[in-house]
Amino acid sequence: MLDLKLEDIDGILVRYNVALEKEMTPDEAAEELYPKDELIYPIAKAIYEGEEDDVIDGLKAAIDAGKDPIALINESLMVGMSVVSQLYDEGIIFLPNVMMSADAMLEGIEFCKTQTSEVPEPKGKIVCHVAEGDVHDIGKNIVAALLRASGYEVVDLGRDCPVDEVIEAVEKEKPLMVTGTALMTTTMYAFKEINDKLLEKGIKLPFACGGGAVNQDFVSQYDLGVYGEEASDAVKIANFIVENGSEIEKLREEFHKH
Repeated sequence: MLDLKLEDIDGILVRYNVALEKEMTPDEAAEELYPKDELIYPIAKAIYEGEEDDVIDGLKAAIDAGKDPIALINESLMVGMSVVSQLYDEGIIFLPNVMMSADAMLEGIEFCKTQTSEVPEPKGKIVCHVAEGDVHDIGKNIVAALLRASGYEVVDLGRDCPVDEVIEAVEKEKPLMVTGTALMTTTMYAFKEINDKLLEKGIKLPFACGGGAVNQDFVSQYDLGVYGEEASDAVKIANFIVENGSEIEKLREEFHKH
C-alpha cells in the first residue's frame, strides 16, 4: 500500500489539472462579484465591508473623474448592495453584515445628494409599521433599512402603531405596498383589521407581513396578505411589484411556499 502524505496528493492533483474543491471565504466570494470598473470597484467593495468613510472617498474620486453623483447611486451603491444581498441570500454572510452595508450605502446616497441639485427618483414609496400593541421593532427597523438601501422611500410609522394610523398613512402616501411585523401572537390579529379596513375603502395593495409570531397560513387568510419569512423578502416583494405589478395572486405564487 502506498504511503502518501496530503501534500503528495495535492501535488498529484495539481500535476494532472484536477482542482480541489475548497470553500471560498465571504471576502473571496464578494471579490468575484464586484464590478471591474476601476472607479466603481472600490465603492462596491466599501459597501460590502460596511466602511462608510471608504464609500465617501470612492464617491469623491468617481465624481472628480466626471461621474454623475445621482447616476452613481445606481451604478455603484446599488451594485455594491446587490453583492451583499446575493451573498446574504446564499447564506455566505449574515444579517449584521447586511445592516452595516445598508448603513454605508445610505451614507453614500446622502453624500451623492449633497453633490447635486438633482433629486434622485425613488423606486416607490412603502409604509412600514409594527402591529398595534407590539413594541418589538427590530424586525421592522431591518426591513426599513433594507428598503431604503434598495432605493425605496420608506414611511416608518414605528412600533405599536394603531390600525387607523396605518389606514390614514396609506390614504395619504399612496404607497406601492404596506409592511407589518409582529413578534407576539396577541398582536398579529391587527393585520386582519388593517386588511379589512383597506378593502372597505376600496384600497387593494399588497400587505407584506412577517415577524416571529406570523406564518404563511395566517397571512394567507386575508385577501391582501403576502408572507415574508425574512426581512430581506420585503425588498424582493417590492422589486417584484415594481417589475411585474401588484396582483396579490402573482405575489403569492412567487413568494409563498406551496
